[in-house]
Amino acid sequence: MKIGYFGIGLLLIPAMAVAQTNGTNLSSRTPVTSVDSMAVQQIYYEALRKKTIEDLKGAAELFARVLQVDANNDAAMYQLSGLRSMENKHADVQQLLEKAVTLKPNNEWYWVALADSYEKTSSMPKLEHVFDELLRLNPDKTDYYYDKANALFLEKRYDEALSVYAKLEQLTGLTDDLVINRQKVYLKQNNVEKAAAELEQLIASNPDQVRYYLLLGEIYNSNHLTDKAVKVLQRGEKVLPNNGMLHLALADAYRNKKEIEASYKQLQLAFEAPGLDIDQKIRIILGYTPKFPDANAKVSALELSRIATNVHPNDAKAQAIYGDMLAQNNKLKEAKAAYKKSVELNSEIYMVHEQLVRLELGENAIDEAIKDGDNALSLFPNQAWMNYLVAIAYLQKKQPAKALGYLKNTIALELDDKDLSAQSYAALGDCYHELKDNAKSDAAYDKALTYNPDNAYTLNNYAYYLSIRGEQLEKAAQMSKHSIDLQPNTASFEDTYAWILFRQKKYADARQWIEKALTHSKDGNAVQTEHYGDIMFYLGNTEAAVQNWKKAKEYGGQSSVLDRKINEKKYVE
Repeated sequence: MKIGYFGIGLLLIPAMAVAQTNGTNLSSRTPVTSVDSMAVQQIYYEALRKKTIEDLKGAAELFARVLQVDANNDAAMYQLSGLRSMENKHADVQQLLEKAVTLKPNNEWYWVALADSYEKTSSMPKLEHVFDELLRLNPDKTDYYYDKANALFLEKRYDEALSVYAKLEQLTGLTDDLVINRQKVYLKQNNVEKAAAELEQLIASNPDQVRYYLLLGEIYNSNHLTDKAVKVLQRGEKVLPNNGMLHLALADAYRNKKEIEASYKQLQLAFEAPGLDIDQKIRIILGYTPKFPDANAKVSALELSRIATNVHPNDAKAQAIYGDMLAQNNKLKEAKAAYKKSVELNSEIYMVHEQLVRLELGENAIDEAIKDGDNALSLFPNQAWMNYLVAIAYLQKKQPAKALGYLKNTIALELDDKDLSAQSYAALGDCYHELKDNAKSDAAYDKALTYNPDNAYTLNNYAYYLSIRGEQLEKAAQMSKHSIDLQPNTASFEDTYAWILFRQKKYADARQWIEKALTHSKDGNAVQTEHYGDIMFYLGNTEAAVQNWKKAKEYGGQSSVLDRKINEKKYVE
């Protein structure tokens, strides 16, 4: 059983608080009589029973009673020390175990427990003696050599630690564990040559073992001997040309030498190695994301993800990361295909479903978004964002009644994401507006603004719907102006504000803002141009009004009201 210096813990006792024995003088009791002996046994076994049923307080009290009767009962000392250890009463533990090993110096488990206690209190000088005793009792136990050497290492007694390792080598020969542990000592002594020589010895006898090249390369790299690191790794590369770990190590070494192209070439070779698992490849690709404003970083990550899909064509995670990188490089059609393939390979990765539906909404593939969104919800019904995305798809499809249920689900599921809550209530406002339930629409918009009072789109839509109804125009004006302050030069927002001013009969101000909207509008906008005509009519310029109404019709405006304005040459509600 390996005790390991850094976590020896062999006392298999549940962690609970137990009774104390502070003040008990274990050496002052009279010897136990034969009559007492039977009573002690009964108490001891009852204590064990209580310990078994996890009545640790009762067990501790009984073990303490055993020691009151029989001060030299080493078994009770051992058991009680374990309970005291669970309370972190290290002084009590050490007192009990030191007494126990004095009484029974050949009990290995007592020494193991004492080593654990000394380790927890960083009593390094005392540990050396404990491990000497353990090696006396079990001289072939390799773990005890390692633990003793580690204790000496932590005390910075490096030569003595090396001496212990030398004895261990006589027992086991040159092993990986021995080399790795001895290297720590050599490197603390700044003796890179000895650390390297030992690994060279292992490479010579095991030339096809990649780990030795990697260990030696890491030693050179970490000690700023990069050229030596590259040479030893290149030696490994000749022996094992398709080993991904070697190529990764070379990529690191070249990067340290500022040879970026050579480093990236090694990364590509690493990604072409089937033996390098996809999770590690994904971690490397994601390492590029903090640099993504840099186009070169995006292209590099995309190429690595492409290689990953070639090597792991049937891995859903490989296809998903490829989709992510394609999307980052604005190759949205290809990204959608990669996400679809990922879902086909493994439908249990929720975020891939969400990315796919978001892309479909972005390219206005509404029916696909609904189909794939509903498919995702059949697997993940409690995902709030997916319910929201499907609701938006139905809203874009002009089916507010169907959107309503998804939005209600979103709101019921999401309690912590303020951004999603704000967007959901805003969409609910749109939904109820389309369903002509103005009271619920206004309530939903008000709720949305409690989550995010600075959402420019919510402010604009709410204000516009109020203006259409001619209700709460002052509130509408304030919200509309705030949306413009948040996003200046947005034509649709300026048009809303102009229309509210028009409804307030502030025609000169309305003209100023509608002209701004038309300036900032990229193409001819039928609604804005028609509004411009309405405003000009009330400013007394009927000719300009009619001209703009005709332009609005040319831009695609189609309504009987617009036709009447043109034909009758006057504003019509």
